[in-house]
Amino acid sequence: MKVVFEQINIGWNAEPNAPDPKVKIVDSDLLLTFYLNPFLYPEFDEDELGILRFVNSERYRLGSTNDEGWYRDQCRFSKLAPEWGEFYLISGDKDLLEAPVDWKILGPKGEYGKHYLFYFRDNTFECVADRCLSEESAYNGLTRSGFKGRKLND
Repeated sequence: MKVVFEQINIGWNAEPNAPDPKVKIVDSDLLLTFYLNPFLYPEFDEDELGILRFVNSERYRLGSTNDEGWYRDQCRFSKLAPEWGEFYLISGDKDLLEAPVDWKILGPKGEYGKHYLFYFRDNTFECVADRCLSEESAYNGLTRSGFKGRKLND
């Protein structure tokens, strides 16, 4: 089955040099916090955070492959994903989803979880969850800049 990558970070992205992604678990959800890119998107201030909520997360991973590894074809998506540094919803080949051995399990494996992939400069973040939302928070630059409550994907 063909793997499909749908880019879902339209109009924003992570800071390209030091995004500093962090994960926090809140009940069955996962919050991903990172610095936004003020260089390409001047509506964001320097050191402004983006916060994404992954609803009903079943598992996630943060680590290993960086941009150099991706360009050297050391990532399972190197020749498949359209671009490095973007945020994708992946559908298609389930074998690619099962390939990593470093998943952190948060809940029971579901049949309908969506596979999210975000390439940061020095890390790769993946999460399987029901959906992803821009977190409602005064600290979230996505909310402040007009992405308030916008569903990134249903």
